[in-house]
Amino acid sequence: MVQSEWERSREKLHQWQSIEEEPPFTEIEALRLLDDNENRNEKISSFDQVYLYSVLIYHRIKREVSEDFFVQYLTSFTREELPDVARQLLSIKKYLSFYTDLEELDFNQYYIRETDFDPVKLKKAKAFLHEIDELQPVTTTEVKPPETQLTKVHDELVHVIDQTKKILNEVIYLLEQRRSGHDMAIYNEMIDKLKSLILMFHEYLPTFIKEEHKKDPIEQLDEMIGLLDVKQFIHQYYHYLKYQKKRKEKGFQMIDEQGLNMVITGNPGTGKTTIARLLADIYYQLGLLETNEVIEVNRSQLVGSFMGQTEENTLNYIKNAVGGVLFIDEAYNLKREDQTGNDYGQAVIDTIVSAMTSQEYQGKFALVIAGYPEEMRHFLWSNQGLRSRFPDSNFIELPNFNEEELMIIAEEAALRNDYYFTSEARRRFMSLIEKARVDDSFGNARTVNDLVLKVIFHIGASKSIPMQGDWLDHMRISLEDIEKLDEPNDDKNPNERLDELIGLSEIKEEVKKLSAFVTMQQERKVRGLPSIPVQLHSVFSGNPGTGKTTVAKIFAQILKECGLLKRGHLVIASRSDLVAGYVGQTAIKTRNKIREALGGVLFIDEAYALNRGQKDFGKEAIDTIVDEMTKHNENLVIILAGYKAEMEEFIASNPGLESRFKKYFHFQDYTAEELLEMTNFYVESYKYELEEEALNYLKKQYDEHSVTGNGRFVVNLINEAAQYQAFRIQMEKTKIDEITNLTKKDIELAWKSIRGKK
Repeated sequence: MVQSEWERSREKLHQWQSIEEEPPFTEIEALRLLDDNENRNEKISSFDQVYLYSVLIYHRIKREVSEDFFVQYLTSFTREELPDVARQLLSIKKYLSFYTDLEELDFNQYYIRETDFDPVKLKKAKAFLHEIDELQPVTTTEVKPPETQLTKVHDELVHVIDQTKKILNEVIYLLEQRRSGHDMAIYNEMIDKLKSLILMFHEYLPTFIKEEHKKDPIEQLDEMIGLLDVKQFIHQYYHYLKYQKKRKEKGFQMIDEQGLNMVITGNPGTGKTTIARLLADIYYQLGLLETNEVIEVNRSQLVGSFMGQTEENTLNYIKNAVGGVLFIDEAYNLKREDQTGNDYGQAVIDTIVSAMTSQEYQGKFALVIAGYPEEMRHFLWSNQGLRSRFPDSNFIELPNFNEEELMIIAEEAALRNDYYFTSEARRRFMSLIEKARVDDSFGNARTVNDLVLKVIFHIGASKSIPMQGDWLDHMRISLEDIEKLDEPNDDKNPNERLDELIGLSEIKEEVKKLSAFVTMQQERKVRGLPSIPVQLHSVFSGNPGTGKTTVAKIFAQILKECGLLKRGHLVIASRSDLVAGYVGQTAIKTRNKIREALGGVLFIDEAYALNRGQKDFGKEAIDTIVDEMTKHNENLVIILAGYKAEMEEFIASNPGLESRFKKYFHFQDYTAEELLEMTNFYVESYKYELEEEALNYLKKQYDEHSVTGNGRFVVNLINEAAQYQAFRIQMEKTKIDEITNLTKKDIELAWKSIRGKK
């Protein structure tokens, strides 16, 4: 007979006999086995549930989770009903509670010296008695623990505590009776005995508990997700440092030491800060540094606002880092080319280099600098004094995590908060990760953690209070929870929203034609047929208020539906979002904005403002845009927008732009009929009504006058009319029933107020 999946799992569970062995399932696997119980033909028996709860308790002890309902569930059974492993866990849980209380006691403060005055002795004795009176030893009636070395030490501890209480009561009595000269040696001996028994107690704790408290940095490194090449390098580096230390102890010299300074590069969320802290632990463990403390700083903390302040700030942080590690994140921000006299980033670099070579600080601290790979390379090669302090071997490049690694990170983040993904939810969450992962600047673990917390927030916001259902209901992340997060807020598809726009008939036709072309080329790719390269970078020209931004947003969503863009979002930018005040920083600023738009559309309004001559920093922004368009050709669409004549001149002025922007969309001004239709739509959307006279007045105005601003003019007009209406009703004490009516007078005053405004 073929075993079912549950039967195989059940068999594994029953083979687990001792807490000195790893359970057959992880915490998440055990939770899913319990969760799947309702969907299983063969239900889990209470005895099997005990086994699964035992697995959960084991892992939760490792995670240092305190009292919980899992333990309460097991204590509802008699000793005879529980398997050995469950009884062991219950006793360990009780022992740990007792041990933790003992471990937290600072015995040293209770020692009594013969030179102490009697009131001091009395105070110490009373305080100590109070502390040990609060202790809750394990009673055999609670858990009936099996006879082990741990139970023996526990019983001995209980015996010594009882003896200590008796001695303390005697001491307190004598001191209160003002009988001096009592020998305190036996009192102090009892403290010594308690301390030694606590150490012994720890030695007899199960291995899995002790291991959690004794992990060295290399073990912590090995437990990190992914980073195989990095782990291999740090292992070698650790062995090298250890070997050279031993050589020195034997009298060998090493003139050309590579030092402890390190450069860590990687995209956001790849673990740069974590690796820096592990390096500090390694240096400290090997005795190469006096402490494992990491002083974490960035540009804002180092750079001052006036001459001399930067040097002072930097030196203060160096002094604080002596004996440990100085960690500068996003270090490339310290160097700004052609920086103005008001920027002192270079002074930080000069101060650090000077300190690293000075007699006072040389070899007294380790410098670890980190940042994006490309920016860090540029930064170091432009600072040779700093670059020379980092041998080529002292560079660590952290790779991006793959999808499976990111999912493991997500599950761990959920578990830290006592949540878990169902199997279906796990698969769907993977699609969220894939959607968010638009390029190499993706936030990795940071982004995934944020997504998990976002899911947890939505779950918590929808749950009833007081809590209903069983405990699994309040730990579960279901497929429905992920779908709610992943669903678009608007039920209408983007093509429907495009059709609903007033006017723009030519634009609609062009967008639909392009959308159909994109869809067809995607289908040809799927079928293995050759496809025509899709040119989507576009120029939107037209006067303000003609719908350029609105169409760009819908266009982005259409491209997402076609499968061409992962996110389909719109990022709006202008010159001020791209151009900085000095060379070098403009490129960084522009790249950051492009990174924000990856997987969607970057809409640059009044793009011609970037072209102000060869010496203007706008040219650097244009060059960066052209360069990034090539890098992210299939992951980004750029739309340049502005007035028609200015945009044509702008595109023609730059061959790089001219060769990449082949699609032109010209947005015509709205006709009088379209403006009136737009007005009616806007009025109705806010539940107002135009009186007949007001409507006739508007028809005449739209026919006889051209308006600047187009759709924006209409929006501003109705907003202004609503304000005049509110004022009129208040002043005239008009019936509240007329609150929805917009009169000719309201419209007339609004027209005169905003006429000519954009």
